[in-house]
Amino acid sequence: MEELLKHLNSINPLSENLVSYLATNLKTRNLRKKDFLLKKGHVSRDIYFVNKGLLRCFYLVDDKEISSWFMKEGDVIISVESFFQQAVSKESIQALEECTVYYITYQELQYTYRTFPEFNAVGRVLTERYYTLSEQRLYSIRGHKAQERFNFLRDNYPELILRVPSKYLASYLGITDVHFSNMKGNN
Repeated sequence: MEELLKHLNSINPLSENLVSYLATNLKTRNLRKKDFLLKKGHVSRDIYFVNKGLLRCFYLVDDKEISSWFMKEGDVIISVESFFQQAVSKESIQALEECTVYYITYQELQYTYRTFPEFNAVGRVLTERYYTLSEQRLYSIRGHKAQERFNFLRDNYPELILRVPSKYLASYLGITDVHFSNMKGNN
């Protein structure tokens, strides 16, 4: 938990009261490989910080799983639309490795924003980071050829190529497993 508090404090200094509140209210959850953090059809009620491990978010199209993003150590993970609207999720989040995550509920997050004004700066910076990442990922996929999409992944997220099964990366890039393996073998 110290790592998370240090990370949050590096974004914006946290008061002693806020650190105490978070230390008291943050919960820990351990996941085994293939466990679900969230299943489609449920509401994303918690916001998670990945302390250890790797997770993927995916949705179904004609019973085919399409990976939409991957989150690893140091990342915040939620189903964005489900969490912020407290609505049923259209996607699932699954552990690809054994994971340890810290989390608080949506209500606890809202209380934190209201009670500790300095945490609003943390929330804003994290939101800006993830919105920027989302735009970069969309830009890298839209209108680019498969090789360019692979190159973007390789150049910007090389650890994912080592840690994520090829079939999930292929679905993320919108290509077949065979095409992905060929590109991976040529690089």
